[in-house]
Amino acid sequence: MASPHRRARRPAVDPAWRAQRLAEARTVVANVARHSDHLVRLACQVLTTHGQSERERRDARALLFAIEARCPARHRRAQALDPEVRR
Repeated sequence: MASPHRRARRPAVDPAWRAQRLAEARTVVANVARHSDHLVRLACQVLTTHGQSERERRDARALLFAIEARCPARHRRAQALDPEVRR
């Protein structure tokens, strides 16, 4: 009998699907001004985790740091409650 606390195995990810997600993340990062902070954060997290080169991962971390500095957590919580701020 399997332990109830054991993590399930992740299904195999199609390499083409992963490549498409990376391309989408790169597109969002390339045009930061047109995308919401939330989407830019998500793209940076994808690139930080799955970027092809160390430079790409480092640049994504730097952009994520800049986005976080611009909108600290205490302000994000207030924005989450205000529908006018969400995009």
